[in-house]
Amino acid sequence: MTPSGAPVDGRDVLIGIDAGTSVIKAVAFTLSGRQIGAASVTNRYIAGPDGSAVQGLEQTWADCASALRGLGDKVPDLAARAAALSVTAQGDGTWLVGRDGPVGDAWLWLDARAAPTVARLAGGPLNRVRFEATGTGLNTCQQGAQMAHMDAHHPDLLDRAEVALHCKDWLYLNLTGVRATDPSEASFTFGDFRTRRYDDTVIEALGLAARRHLLPQIIDGTQITYPLTAGAARQTGLLAGTPVSLGYVDMVMTAMGAGVVGGAGDVACSTVGSTGVHLRAVPSDRVHLNDHGTGYVICLPVPGVVTQVQTNMAATLNLDWVLSIAAGIMSDMGQAVTHRDLVAHLEGWLAQAKPGQILYHPYISDAGERGPFVNADARAGFAGLSAGHRYPDLVRAVAEGLGMSMRDCYAAMGPLPSELRLTGGAARSPALRGMLSACLNAPVRVSERDEAGAAGAAMMAAVAIGAYSDMDACVAEWVTPLLGAAEQPDPALAQRYDRMFPAFTATRAAMPPVWDRLARLRETTTGE
Repeated sequence: MTPSGAPVDGRDVLIGIDAGTSVIKAVAFTLSGRQIGAASVTNRYIAGPDGSAVQGLEQTWADCASALRGLGDKVPDLAARAAALSVTAQGDGTWLVGRDGPVGDAWLWLDARAAPTVARLAGGPLNRVRFEATGTGLNTCQQGAQMAHMDAHHPDLLDRAEVALHCKDWLYLNLTGVRATDPSEASFTFGDFRTRRYDDTVIEALGLAARRHLLPQIIDGTQITYPLTAGAARQTGLLAGTPVSLGYVDMVMTAMGAGVVGGAGDVACSTVGSTGVHLRAVPSDRVHLNDHGTGYVICLPVPGVVTQVQTNMAATLNLDWVLSIAAGIMSDMGQAVTHRDLVAHLEGWLAQAKPGQILYHPYISDAGERGPFVNADARAGFAGLSAGHRYPDLVRAVAEGLGMSMRDCYAAMGPLPSELRLTGGAARSPALRGMLSACLNAPVRVSERDEAGAAGAAMMAAVAIGAYSDMDACVAEWVTPLLGAAEQPDPALAQRYDRMFPAFTATRAAMPPVWDRLARLRETTTGE
């Protein structure tokens, strides 16, 4: 065994690829976890009026190869120094490949066309059994729902396919020539998180028993690598034969890189950016499955450990919205301002307003909400406004709504966490960190890691090539030293938010009939 972080056969660099929805990144790290270079290419997809959201497979691979070549321009002798590379990417979605290459464009996680199929399957007799196995609520994002919809409405797509992949799996195929997926996406879509294998009852519940042959082999990237092909080497500028590890889905790779594993107590990790992703690592025999059948259970690259996940459709998008109101008014008055100008005032506005005066439900997305409940008609709203409230009060209410919604998600997964590791745009704001900490009554720590997703993938490669004995050893060197000091919650604010939370959930629970009626009104208006 090579000592932790020591060069492997003279090679001292690991590469992590993180192919997100908006950007594809290639990031270089030393074997001990220090980031030494990064390159990125803007991702492209097409959204249609029918709810479709698709992405070209060939273009995605070309962009990934371009990002790797760009990384080679920034890191001296990258090809010769690369000990291994690993790839993670946006989750869910359906990337079909046939005998001669891609079968049409990929359906992304943003694609909403499977909604009627989700409603049909959710009412089926096997759906609860499916949820008990996967730990994952059914939604339009997922490959299982999308393939079931294709089978009913576009069977030719599945007829022409030989394998159904996810984004990272498609990139891995181009890098290695191997058709495979990882335990995380395999089990939360088609399997059992306890066994990390496919489950025939789950596949039957989705109505896909006749399509089972499209599911690829499952490989664990901490244990198995395949060599970079000569063709991929020519396109990426790397050396043929370089070991390639298949990472887990991007949500858990980001959580690994940010610190969801490691430390005493019940640690959780939230990414509060445009959307909100809330994860907690637990032994697979301690998973709490809620009665509503929502959320995800996603395996970690640690034996016997999984993440429970709840996701908000919109997080800081709510702040963008409330700031845009001010921008629009000022523009109408002839005083144009930028989003950055308004963000600079955010801390001041939050400080001016009294806490806990107004309730705000942050369901600003046109797609509604998915965590901890699923309702496509859910919409944002204020409760408790009075004539004395001013704009800073609205801004603070929106920010508090993010914290209340985060607490709502963690409450659906069991007891509230004892520590929160925070990433995303919200982590940069001291005032927001304080609110989120108080909403959970838990200390917050922020990682100094810039590219947590790529780091999580590279950590898997580090274990696969023997640079570390296991992921725990890698976490101790790559993650823990980069965590900032714990920021303790304000006791008085935590107590106030504790009293506020029942009002938040009670109001949310009363709203579905109103959301339903408003949705029907919108349909009527559209029809006119």
